[in-house]
Amino acid sequence: MKKGIKLILISELMILSTSIISFTFYINLQIAFLSSFFVILGSAFAYNKMVKTQVEADNAQSSRDLLDEIEDPYELYDDISINETPADELDLKAIVKEEKKKIKILNIKDIKEGSKASVSLYRLLPYLFLILGFIALKNNELLDIAIYLPSLLMGIVVGYISSKDMV
Repeated sequence: MKKGIKLILISELMILSTSIISFTFYINLQIAFLSSFFVILGSAFAYNKMVKTQVEADNAQSSRDLLDEIEDPYELYDDISINETPADELDLKAIVKEEKKKIKILNIKDIKEGSKASVSLYRLLPYLFLILGFIALKNNELLDIAIYLPSLLMGIVVGYISSKDMV
């Protein structure tokens, strides 16, 4: 926590020191930095809250290892014993019905669960700040894309490091 706060303070002091160069440089850097910083921090808090809610509700599903899912997405190499019954004795209709039950169909409940973090105020307000900040710079003829875009990267990096410490 202390490391994250120190990083934010150091970043803000560096940004404040750019006001010596020019006001346009300073304001572009400040708006872009804060926008991307808040977006990253808000996303981290939203997903952290969603995961904690799922864990508290015991909805956590045990899933396969990520590497295993990438290497074997259809579970072809699992150690599950295969029915050694000859092909002419198999009930293919029952097998097809069983496999169809395994297919997950997208329903309203799944959409609602998946969109909780997307529509969280922790995420929406930072994006609103990003959009309004950009519009304000553009309308006041202060926007300098050459300064604004790299400043977004700086906010992303500081936000990522800070969110790891704070969340």
